[in-house]
Amino acid sequence: MTEPLRVLLADDQTLVRTGFRLILGADGIDVVAEATDGTEAVEAVRRTRPDVVLMDVRMPRMDGLEATRRILTGAPGEPRVIILTTFDLDRYVYAALTAGASGFLLKDVTPEQLTAAVRTVRTGDALLAPAITRRLVQRFAGGEHRYGAGGEHRYGAGGEHRHGATDEGRYGARSGGDTAALHRDLAPLTPRELEVLGLLARGLSNAELAGRLHLAEATVKTHVARVLAKLGLRDRVQAVIVAYETGLVSAGAHEAAPSAPEPVRGRPAP
Repeated sequence: MTEPLRVLLADDQTLVRTGFRLILGADGIDVVAEATDGTEAVEAVRRTRPDVVLMDVRMPRMDGLEATRRILTGAPGEPRVIILTTFDLDRYVYAALTAGASGFLLKDVTPEQLTAAVRTVRTGDALLAPAITRRLVQRFAGGEHRYGAGGEHRYGAGGEHRHGATDEGRYGARSGGDTAALHRDLAPLTPRELEVLGLLARGLSNAELAGRLHLAEATVKTHVARVLAKLGLRDRVQAVIVAYETGLVSAGAHEAAPSAPEPVRGRPAP
C-alpha cells in the first residue's frame, strides 16, 4: 500500500495555509507541518521529513529563497520544493528555481492544479508549465537581467547561487569570461543531447520531443536523463534555466513548439 503523500506548508498568511490544508486533505494528502517563516520551515523539514514543501517566497525572518537553499543541500531523501508566489514574473522565484525548487504555483491556483502539482513533483518530475516558465527565464536570464558581477546572485558551476556584494534589485550584465565558462559546462553533452536540451528548454514534452526527433519516447527519456546526470541537474526546470544561461537557447528565440496552457486563474488568494 502506498504511503500517503506528506506535505509541509510554509506561508506567513494563516488563511493561505488553512485553505491549502483543506484542499490537500480533501484529496488524501497529509499536511504534516506548517511554518510561518523560512526558519520554521527549515526546522520543520528536519523534524518531519515531508515529501513536498509548498514554500512562499516572501516571509519574515528568513524568506523562501534562503529556506529553499538550506533545505535542498543534495542530501538523500530531501523533499521537493514548490514555490508559491503572487506574480509569475518574479526574480525571487527565478532564483529559487535555480536553487533547486521543482517549480512554482501562483497563489490563485485551482484546487485541482494544487493537488496535481504536489503529486507531480512527488514522483520526481518537475512542475514545468512551459509558457510561464519560459517567460520567467527569458526575463531574468536574458539581456540586462543576466547574472553578473553586479547582481545579487550568480549561477555557479555547481548549480549554486553565490551572493554578490550588492542588492540592487536587478541583475548586472554578464562578462565574456563568465559566458565562456558556462558554455564549457555543456561540453559533456553529445550533439543529440544538446538538441534535446534545446528543445526541452522550449517547453516540449517527452512525447513532443519524440515526434520532433523521430525517436521512441523511451529513447527520449534516456536522453533527458543523461542530460540531467551529466550537468548535475535536479530536473527539467533547472535544465531550462541552464539552456538559457549558457546561451544554447536565446531569450529572443520564439521557435514554434507545443506548450501547456496557461494556468487557469481563479480568485486572488487572501
